[in-house]
Amino acid sequence: MKKDPNQQNEKHEADETLTNRQGHPVTDNQNVRTVGNRGPTTLENYDFLEKISHFDRERTPERVVHARGAGAHGYFESYGKVGDEPISNYTRAKVFTEVGKQTPVFVRFSTVVHGTHSPETLRDPRGFAVKFYTEDGNWDLVGNNLKIFFIRDPLKFPDMVHSFKPDPVTNRQDMERMFDFLCQTPESMQMVTFLFSPWGIPANFRHMQGSGVHAYKWVNKEGKAVLVKYHWEPIQGIRNLTQEEADQIQSTNFNHATQDLYEAIENGDFPEWELYVQIMEDGEHPELDFDPLDPTKLWYKEDVPWHKVGKMVLNKNPENYFAEVEQAAFGTGVLVDGLDFSDDKLLQGRTYSYSDTQRYRVGSNYLQLPINKPAKHVATNESAGQMDFRQDYAEHQNPHVNYEPSLIGGLKEAVNPGKEYEPYVEGKLQRNKISRENNFGQAGETYRRMKDWERDDLISNLVIALGDCREEIQERMISMLTECDKDYGKRVAEGLKSFSTSTEEKMDEAVQNAEERSHPSDPY
Repeated sequence: MKKDPNQQNEKHEADETLTNRQGHPVTDNQNVRTVGNRGPTTLENYDFLEKISHFDRERTPERVVHARGAGAHGYFESYGKVGDEPISNYTRAKVFTEVGKQTPVFVRFSTVVHGTHSPETLRDPRGFAVKFYTEDGNWDLVGNNLKIFFIRDPLKFPDMVHSFKPDPVTNRQDMERMFDFLCQTPESMQMVTFLFSPWGIPANFRHMQGSGVHAYKWVNKEGKAVLVKYHWEPIQGIRNLTQEEADQIQSTNFNHATQDLYEAIENGDFPEWELYVQIMEDGEHPELDFDPLDPTKLWYKEDVPWHKVGKMVLNKNPENYFAEVEQAAFGTGVLVDGLDFSDDKLLQGRTYSYSDTQRYRVGSNYLQLPINKPAKHVATNESAGQMDFRQDYAEHQNPHVNYEPSLIGGLKEAVNPGKEYEPYVEGKLQRNKISRENNFGQAGETYRRMKDWERDDLISNLVIALGDCREEIQERMISMLTECDKDYGKRVAEGLKSFSTSTEEKMDEAVQNAEERSHPSDPY
């Protein structure tokens, strides 16, 4: 009697049997095939060639920014209200409108400038990106731990990142390059003040704030819109580190924030954040001394109140870091009905850049990956491209029709669930700065609102960072910091006058010590 091939498989294979990616069982994973036991290898080493070829491609291109990251799954629960009002008065987004509604989320925390395996104690803004798998499709709230940014025009983003990244010749990060850019970018002073204070080194991800940074818009069923800003506040509390404290931690653990997040969730100590929003009528607001769309500015709580609208809980760690954290793809343009863009120039520039980056980095079909795929049915005429494995079609869709409109079974447009928001826009096309820059006012206020120990650490860090810069860069920075606050500029200037051992000298000393204090060994 002929044996059933399925029974043969069951006999020789178990669930844990190693196979190659074609499903073939691997009977020897220790040795390549050679002529004799020490002769040359042969070209038909299929298992080896498949294994090494995949290994060669195991890393997608590193993110230009936000390369170092950690992530977790959880849920967002809506409170359904803004103060005592139903939230539906302001937005028709279903993720918010139902009291107690829970929406699955995935969050990726990151550092911005440094590479994939850089220490998590380095001074750097932190990314705080949340993907909501809503019933209307994905919503990505892509932000940072700090509530503002360095620049307000997207044209300057590549320049900014280039100046922060290592020198293209020496491949060393150089504070002079960074401050060469910043000293000619006056709107950056508020961000500089936060970044070089203890706010530039959060203790870990669980004790870190998050912010959407930009002003967005909420739209209700009547098509009326308001400006809105988002803020994640950790229920665990906010904790930051001085430079000295960070240096001590880095000497023993450069993965401390990733470890802290993972172990907290494994131990059932689920981190939580409440989501607050600030709401402002759409418009120019001439009563303010800044433009409300300017991402380098805060909306102060005393002027624009904060309202709790929901809570986020992270309760599940990734099972595969690469598949879930590294391949997670976010974009500021990923909005659902009831949420909209503002005219913030930087936001609109990011909206193109982020999704375009994901198509390059992960692939044209990155949205088919489980971590990025919406938690609802997808029916689209966008198809093909590398690694297209989409097989989900509308129930009555004609698979021969990949265009719209069609009378023979193609996809149909959706019915708009509310009145379309139609803002009125008029003006000359021009290249110009906004009219109310006020580059220094809030930076000075931030300096004055800091505690003494925060100001002390800020001054110390700036003096050390500027110590290696040429004199004209130092003078420009001192001038702008003085515009922010006279005491601020004075303390940095005095610090630079008495500055003795520069970072450059310490780095040179470290290079020398590596040779002089090392131990000779015999060749082998």
